[in-house]
Amino acid sequence: MDRNLAISLVRVTETAALASAKYMGRGDKISADQAAVDGMRAAFDMVDVKGTVVIGEGEKDKAPMLYIGETIGAAKEGSLEVDIAVDPLDGTTLVAKGLPNAIAVIAIAPKGCLLHAPDTYMKKIAVGPKAAGCIDIEASTEENIKAVAKALNKNIGDLTVIVQDRQRHYDLIKEIRRVGARIKLFSEGDVAACIATAFDNTGVDMLMGIGGAPEGVLAAAALKCMGGEFQSKLNIRSDEELERCRDLNLTDEDINKVLRLDDLIKGDDVFFSATGISDGELLKGVIYQENNTALTESIVMRSKTGTVRFVKAYHKLDKSDVLSELMNKHK
Repeated sequence: MDRNLAISLVRVTETAALASAKYMGRGDKISADQAAVDGMRAAFDMVDVKGTVVIGEGEKDKAPMLYIGETIGAAKEGSLEVDIAVDPLDGTTLVAKGLPNAIAVIAIAPKGCLLHAPDTYMKKIAVGPKAAGCIDIEASTEENIKAVAKALNKNIGDLTVIVQDRQRHYDLIKEIRRVGARIKLFSEGDVAACIATAFDNTGVDMLMGIGGAPEGVLAAAALKCMGGEFQSKLNIRSDEELERCRDLNLTDEDINKVLRLDDLIKGDDVFFSATGISDGELLKGVIYQENNTALTESIVMRSKTGTVRFVKAYHKLDKSDVLSELMNKHK
């Protein structure tokens, strides 16, 4: 894939973030999500790829745009064919309530390289580069914590595990406390939580718990770019979810196997981009300024080169036809 694709993807997540951030703290998560979808879809029309959405907003009958199977991109003759995973707004409630860590996210890989993850849950464990190779999703919580602490040269009492604050994790939280590690709870946005494990300045050492499978593919893309590790197993809770797996031609073996980075992201070339919508530990949120201008902060990475870039951008919203139209639509 062309390395210049990176800046095109940043423009896509920036546009989604700029549109969605208009709804910060306004208590309307549906409109916030729709604005992000509108922005991302409009920006993609200017990207020279023929993309197929494999992780998106849902099935065609439930999502008018960025639905699974939708073809997006400029799609000129000879355009690169790619798989696309999107979460236009990871953290809808966060934006609605004016809380931190909401981001717009996208990952792109050559066609056939991103797992078509069913809309179900999966058990996850993730760490950054320094602890890669030390985790085992089938080992106990205690064994994993001890292994990561050893890899990071930390006392167990200094290790921080990030866990989503859900009832399904109460037993996990009790076990982490028994072992003696620190816990950081988050309410929403497990893509951002997974990425946090790869940066020293976040203070997060590992993620454990159960979250969305589509978000798992996006998080895996980021960690593959950064040399981290992500392991998962599908967590099927109903016949309906099992049927979703069957619709994607997943066998019993597929459903029960441990899914590692190379299962979720095949090959060695994936791009990942995220733009902050609300302020977070990793990225600043959108700041609207005087004279119809705004500031954004993004991160973009590529697994083939291991390059990680932080991009700060100043936008004149009335100078772009796409942004001007979006700002008028989502006031």
